[in-house]
Amino acid sequence: MRAIDLYAGIGGWSLGLKLAGVEVVGSYEWWQPAINTHNGNHETELAPVNIRTMDLDALPDDIEFVVGSPPCTQFSYSNRGGSGDLADGQVDLERFFAIVDRLKPRFWAMENVPRVAKYLEVCFSDPDSSLYKYRKLNPNIGVFDFSEFGCPQARKRCVVTNISLAQIYQFKPQCANLTLGDVTEALGGKERVVDPVWGVELPQSQVTELEQEEPLNEEELRLNRESKIFHPVYNNMSFPDRLDVPARTVTATCTRVSRESIVVANGTGYRRLTIRERATLQGFPITYQFFGKSSAEKTKMIGNAIPPTFSYILASCALGRTSDDFIPPREAGIDLSPPVKSALVTKVDTAGKTYPEKRRFRAAIPHLRFKSGMRFEFANDVSDGDTTWSMRFYSGNSKDIRTHHLDESLSSRIQKCSELEGIDVQETSSRKSLEKLISSVDGVGLQEIWTRRSKGESPYRWVDLLGEIASEVHDDLVAALPEEDAERIVIKLVGQRESNGKFANEAKLKRYAHRIISGAIVGVWFGQKNSAKQLARAA
Repeated sequence: MRAIDLYAGIGGWSLGLKLAGVEVVGSYEWWQPAINTHNGNHETELAPVNIRTMDLDALPDDIEFVVGSPPCTQFSYSNRGGSGDLADGQVDLERFFAIVDRLKPRFWAMENVPRVAKYLEVCFSDPDSSLYKYRKLNPNIGVFDFSEFGCPQARKRCVVTNISLAQIYQFKPQCANLTLGDVTEALGGKERVVDPVWGVELPQSQVTELEQEEPLNEEELRLNRESKIFHPVYNNMSFPDRLDVPARTVTATCTRVSRESIVVANGTGYRRLTIRERATLQGFPITYQFFGKSSAEKTKMIGNAIPPTFSYILASCALGRTSDDFIPPREAGIDLSPPVKSALVTKVDTAGKTYPEKRRFRAAIPHLRFKSGMRFEFANDVSDGDTTWSMRFYSGNSKDIRTHHLDESLSSRIQKCSELEGIDVQETSSRKSLEKLISSVDGVGLQEIWTRRSKGESPYRWVDLLGEIASEVHDDLVAALPEEDAERIVIKLVGQRESNGKFANEAKLKRYAHRIISGAIVGVWFGQKNSAKQLARAA
């Protein structure tokens, strides 16, 4: 069976097809680092090709299988919160279907992000859509979790194909159920490394990309933990990542302090994954080489690839195999060997020594974070060489976040609540510690600490103290203020009416009434202390 691979990337499609016994006679890609990796592993001589503008007359004849992964950036929810240019993304989808329509292969398959599934369902049923005419290709649209098909990663992707989805699912029981721990254990310093996915065995000295980053430092650890466990909008993640389940999705971009980073325990500390661990989670064998000039470039090419474990499944379907004569990946790849040329060793990422002068800081305050976007946070505002730090309150929901400034207007409303008389920030060790910080460091100075240009207490110390003070005020409130009074007061302080006359998120405001009131009191107190310090210094 002859196949071509559109938007070929580093060869995830080609590897799976070849291992199944399909001949790949043409691969097309535009990004040079991916091309270098494809050429280095498949002994091809690809040159950059813009599939949008390529001459279709140059395509080979007698093609029985067309596969590809058009760029998913515009459809990804990680791109500007899902606000990518869908019209631009559709250009590549349409180009793929046009090539399929032109070549009329027996089989075809396209892989993309899950969002594309619903998008195509709408387009194929809308006569006004330019994609409507391609419904004649008899597309079957499904969203697959690749961890169910031999990949050690819970990667959900849309697959559009004329192959029966039931035919694909027949191989699910034949595939190994692999976990993140299976990968880290297999690659963890043994004299001989046995690939947990493909079964090939190599001396550790021949396995590349095993260089580990230094463990996360205290600040990086805090940033990672906060973004995963206490993210103000998105769902919680485990921290560190669980080893007894498939890994989370391996992404094309991530940093040492990103929510996307997979973090594992490393003795008494925590580390991110090696390039090889990421590649194995993506279904690439330990023999595969990544010809990038930097770790970031290698991370991108791996994260953008289709796991060859799944392309192997699709190729097996196209060849008419059944679950009875299916050869699992662990047996199919046992004779793989590395290419003659190995990839260059690239430097791993390290902790930043300094950061940009306008580095942003935002952290939800302990005891004052209520999920779905509602929280009190401590944040900076950098503009024109000046930096201010303040507490803010956000309410609403993940699609309609409302900002409440903890200013003199709110202070006035608090003072008018007779029930709150006597409730204030008390003289405690937490208050004294924070007042000491306020008096010793101005906004610019705290920004210099945050950007590593000077030493001092991290902004996270401020966050923790604000949380401790809020907890103390909360305890006083609970003792003095009945629940029904707290529910009424919180609406008076921060409630905002919608067009229908109801208060936005009223039930949640009431549920956390004592906590929210305590946050408002602390926020106003902090703002007044900060302002007083600025006035004193100006005088």
